Amino acid sequence: MAATVATAPAPQLDALFLPVASGELRLPEDGRVLFLRARDSAPLRRFARSGWSCEQTFRPFADELRRAGLPVGEPARDDRFALVLLLPPRQRDEARALFARAARHLQPGGTVLAAVPNAEGAKSAEADVARLFGTVRSVSKHKCRVFWANAGDALDAALLAEWKALDAPRRIAGGYLSRPGLFAWDRVDTASALLAAHLPADLHGRAADLGAGYGYLAAQLIARCAGVTAVDLYEAEKRALEAARVNVAEAVTASGREVDVEAHWHDVTTGLPRRYDAIVSNPPFHQGRADLPELGRAFIDAAADALLPHGRLWLVANRHLPYEATLAARFAQVRAVTMRDGFKVIEAVRA
Repeated sequence: MAATVATAPAPQLDALFLPVASGELRLPEDGRVLFLRARDSAPLRRFARSGWSCEQTFRPFADELRRAGLPVGEPARDDRFALVLLLPPRQRDEARALFARAARHLQPGGTVLAAVPNAEGAKSAEADVARLFGTVRSVSKHKCRVFWANAGDALDAALLAEWKALDAPRRIAGGYLSRPGLFAWDRVDTASALLAAHLPADLHGRAADLGAGYGYLAAQLIARCAGVTAVDLYEAEKRALEAARVNVAEAVTASGREVDVEAHWHDVTTGLPRRYDAIVSNPPFHQGRADLPELGRAFIDAAADALLPHGRLWLVANRHLPYEATLAARFAQVRAVTMRDGFKVIEAVRA
């Protein structure tokens, strides 16, 4: 199954490359450019050259870049670039940590260049770059703001250290480890908690958590289902996996039994490599601000394909999401376990 991923928001990427297209900002002669949170786009393919490095922690977007023939990877700690491009995320702590990373990878006199939609905090992001780097230049177009600054003597070293630490994993409610920018990063998600509360104790064998985030549901599986002997976590956001591994390892220790655990940086919509006795999921249904129910349907299809005969899917979703037809088509038995607080918990059993 192909990944159900929308293309990059063209206005933001068009805006990002405006200073380059106009000649106001020249690409470095040595070709050393780092693009943080890179997205494939026509402007990127137009300007990218040998020596560019693209970093993307969301697996579907990373796969898009690779299919376009663009290099994807994480720069070494001491790599320095004359130009760092970035698409700041909406979560402010995460964005500030990303600005700090950009500063760390800039060579002396290098330039950081960013673009943010006006409706997603462009003015705040520009103000943050000004706080860190000093003088900022900017232009507005395509309902976005693009801004850039040089890494000169004005760089605030104390602020750099403070913002760098904002991305570090930290303990949240319930004692779980998480980090800014993950789904429901600073709390236990209400829908996931509802699903966990209804998990039957007789789930057993090898299980999977699709869209695992920081590992809450996988940890609950281990805690509540003594017959579960192995758990695979599948998560598209690579930044979640460090916390997920810690949370699930702590759940295994607390359970007092051996559970084989593996965490995979994986796009669930492309299918799963193993078969399972049980699968749990609180699937994503939006990307950015756009509702994409087809993402949830793709998770259901992937689960149906990966479950063993008589395998069981336990799913939670917003009540309004139209998953019932897909569930009925792919499973022999489907039942609504509970509906509460705007969510529905569903069990589906393969024949």
